[in-house]
Amino acid sequence: MAANIPVHTPHPGAPESAPAAPASTGTRPRTLSGPARLGLGLLLPAALLAVWQLLSSTGVFTFVQLPPPLAVLEAAVELVERGDLWINIAISVQRVVLGFLAGAVLGLLLGSLVGLSRLVDLLVAPTIGAFRAVPSLAWVPLLLLWIGLGEDSKVTLIAIGAFFPVYTTVASALRHVDPHLVEAARSFGYTGLRLLLTVQLPAVVPSVFSGLRLALAQAWLFLVAAELLGASMGLGFLLTDSQNNGRTDRLLLAIVLLAVFGKITDALLGRLEKSAILRWAS
Repeated sequence: MAANIPVHTPHPGAPESAPAAPASTGTRPRTLSGPARLGLGLLLPAALLAVWQLLSSTGVFTFVQLPPPLAVLEAAVELVERGDLWINIAISVQRVVLGFLAGAVLGLLLGSLVGLSRLVDLLVAPTIGAFRAVPSLAWVPLLLLWIGLGEDSKVTLIAIGAFFPVYTTVASALRHVDPHLVEAARSFGYTGLRLLLTVQLPAVVPSVFSGLRLALAQAWLFLVAAELLGASMGLGFLLTDSQNNGRTDRLLLAIVLLAVFGKITDALLGRLEKSAILRWAS
């Protein structure tokens, strides 16, 4: 005799139950180790280097149009032996750091005011939005007239480029802070600057660092325009001087160095972001 197995019959009109989820195995997806991630990240640059070598060695481009990677390396060695390369790098890094810090601080302050005050938002935001559309090169003649050819004009132009991403992300993020969190903090006596630094900014740390990383990228972009302001050293100067002298090998070297140091500074800021998020989360 067959065993009687009770069968559940759903009530008419009742929704069918979803199939049971598979039991958890208690294991997490494997995360790649540091060397493995680095290796994967280097695959595309290695492929681009191979394509570069292929295009320059098969006659697709002439030597003047696209020197092979070895020629660019030899140009780097030549500049190192002359003592010029490290000076160009150091001056450009200094300009980027100073301009980035100035623009980021100003963007953080003004973005906080606009994000927290409806009145300041109505008064200031439309004008800043209009200035944000001005191309970087459009500021060059004005800065020449106002500040001159010194370092101040170069740092100011880089600061202008770094300001807008920080301002935009901070202002937008602070508008969307959980109001219940703010009210709870106020009930404990937090107001003004203390409320901003203790509750509101920590609540938008990821957005703030996203703006900072965009600002750092903008700072490197504005560097080349800044070094058009009568510069005699720097990677931007090396770029334009090499173009004027037909030294495509040095021109490509300047482009590679801008990319490399832009990535290095972004990686350093990314590490700072992780440590800041862990500190505020603890």
